[in-house]
Amino acid sequence: MKILVPVKRVIDYNVRPRVKADGSGVDLANVKMSMNPFDEIAVEEAIRLKEKGAAEEIIAVSIGPAKAQETLRTALAMGADRAILVQTDDQVEPLAVAKILKAIADEEAPGIVMLGKQAIDDDSNQTGQMLAALMGRPQGTFASKVEVSGDSVTVTREVDGGLETESLKLPAVVTTDLRLNEPRYASLPNIMKAKSKPLATKSPADYGVDTTPRLKVTKVSEPPVRQAGVKVANVDELVAKLKALGVA
Repeated sequence: MKILVPVKRVIDYNVRPRVKADGSGVDLANVKMSMNPFDEIAVEEAIRLKEKGAAEEIIAVSIGPAKAQETLRTALAMGADRAILVQTDDQVEPLAVAKILKAIADEEAPGIVMLGKQAIDDDSNQTGQMLAALMGRPQGTFASKVEVSGDSVTVTREVDGGLETESLKLPAVVTTDLRLNEPRYASLPNIMKAKSKPLATKSPADYGVDTTPRLKVTKVSEPPVRQAGVKVANVDELVAKLKALGVA
């Protein structure tokens, strides 16, 4: 079985994003970029499934600029077998991403498409669901545990009321949540080996997908600064202040 793992190049989660002076978007100049953390969890889980003998090949895919090769090399260093870069400088929206991934999945015929539940740059949480709909495949979202047995995969997912367990017939789409695993660090030997692993470069046109944005960003701004809180000496003072605010 093949596992297809889409990964996205985003601003590193340790970096505080800066808004451009003209409010047209987020400033990416001289900013550290890395793999989307949820996608990193998906890569790790795919590797673990392969180590258990449930998968034979892991294919990492990224859709973005030429520099996204660095993100794919990270996935290869972690343990992916080969990679595909769909190179474009457009701001690709979730629906276009899902269409490209469907075309790749039609070619590669993976048993599982495993991707992060959302990207930390736009927080859309749409691509996995859209991909499952386009492919007509069952989906397990927000996975905190994944087990493959025969021609099915059991996904334990986090819901508001606790945990929900679903059994999906393969092929299926799975999106990973934070508590699924802790991704490994790529060792230096594996980083060196990743340089020789195959990485194919394609374009959206190769898959017949138009990546022209359907949405227009009118303005990006910093969130308002929170006002400092006020300390109170006792409960009576707290109640008095709440009454003055019309809360109590």
